[in-house]
Amino acid sequence: MPIALGNLFDLESQESGGSALFMSPNPTADPQPISGDKNGGDGGGIPVEDWLPITESRKGNIFTATFHLLCVGIGLQVILLPAAFAALGWVWGTIILTVGFVWKLYTTWLLVHLHEALPGIRISRFVRLAIASFGVKLGKLLAIFPVMYLSGGACTILVITGGKSIQQLLQIMSEDNTAPLNSVQCFLVFSCIAVIMSQFPNLNSLFGVSLIGGVMGVAYCTVIWILPVTSDVNKTEQVRYATTDESFVHIFNAIGLIALVFRGNNLVLEIQGTLPSDSKNPSSKTMWRAVLISHALVAICMFPLSVVVYWAHGDKIPASGGPVGNYLKLYTQEHSKRAACFIHLTFIFSCLCSYPINLMPACDNAEMVYTVKKQKRASIIVRMMLRVFLGLVCFSIAIVFPFLPYLAVLIGAIALLVTFTYPSFMWISIKKPERKSPMWLFNVLMGCLGASLSFLLLLASALRLAQKGLHANFFNP
Repeated sequence: MPIALGNLFDLESQESGGSALFMSPNPTADPQPISGDKNGGDGGGIPVEDWLPITESRKGNIFTATFHLLCVGIGLQVILLPAAFAALGWVWGTIILTVGFVWKLYTTWLLVHLHEALPGIRISRFVRLAIASFGVKLGKLLAIFPVMYLSGGACTILVITGGKSIQQLLQIMSEDNTAPLNSVQCFLVFSCIAVIMSQFPNLNSLFGVSLIGGVMGVAYCTVIWILPVTSDVNKTEQVRYATTDESFVHIFNAIGLIALVFRGNNLVLEIQGTLPSDSKNPSSKTMWRAVLISHALVAICMFPLSVVVYWAHGDKIPASGGPVGNYLKLYTQEHSKRAACFIHLTFIFSCLCSYPINLMPACDNAEMVYTVKKQKRASIIVRMMLRVFLGLVCFSIAIVFPFLPYLAVLIGAIALLVTFTYPSFMWISIKKPERKSPMWLFNVLMGCLGASLSFLLLLASALRLAQKGLHANFFNP
């Protein structure tokens, strides 16, 4: 296993013709201890690590890690939770949300402690951990698509959702309820701002962006659930909570909406890679404290939002999901324009701030390809061009496939393996607990349950599409 982990830095370069100058084919048999690197670098690793945006700076701290995790943790999917409650009801909605939250917290704990599985080696990318756990071919097969979808796919959905939110905001602000910009123009405005915000050199330097994104996320979640509590509108109306459709497809689609909230494990290792580490203070201690703080804040946002919004609007909420925040239109009707504008504005800022962090794994991978081929660090111009290109790809996909939010459960079911399945099997592969020991049995059970959940969600979403069809409005957002 030490040889396998030492080799994981070489695997990609050997298959792509990487240079021995950067990735030696003979890994150090006795890698330097982490404490020997003042910046907490990858002892025994590759020099190119210091040139890539995820691991370029190791000067992060508990505050940077907390706000990175908070910004990606309060994602746009949190607004979908009341729709899931509308399909599942009070009891099952609360139970499934709680189980998912605890489950995700556990798999995050696994990843945090797999980051430094061996002294002197830091695994700062999810794909590399998959390669170390499952081998080169299987690791890439299992991890590359989910991770790239969670990076580029998330940014594409952010463009669609953020652009639509800009259009809704303009409609609310206008006197005749019409937006001066069409959907494509709003997508372009959002993409341009997001790409500009993505020009920070490395993940650690995005702390300010994460701070703003985290604050905006907490702000809109809080306002969304506080308004119904303090308003007199809901006290004069009869709200119904009956769940009329109890079919397999409907129920599992709602479970899928809840499960989508817990994506984000693809960024845990990357965020931990920005932290310094030594033998006395390994990065896992700081990272785990950041995880607990950020998850506590996320829980404070998502649980009241889910329960209160469902209590306030009941079956008015479209239980089918669809575009994020469909029920936000109710806030325009029932509350002041100022409140509706505030919710949309903070939501847009949250989406904009989440974009650069979600895009970072794709940026890192693009720069890795360039660095290994050219055998030199990507210049500022090259780095800028790569990020503009990736932003253009996300914008183009958003224009061609503006109906992607309707496919979130179908495609997201595959990506959920990153959160609920892979970490458990990675722990077994690398830590090698005694066979049939409690830890071994528990992780096998969790991994199998995660794979089964992903399959059922995929099946339910496919059946739903077969039953109700899909309005595939290509090139017509």
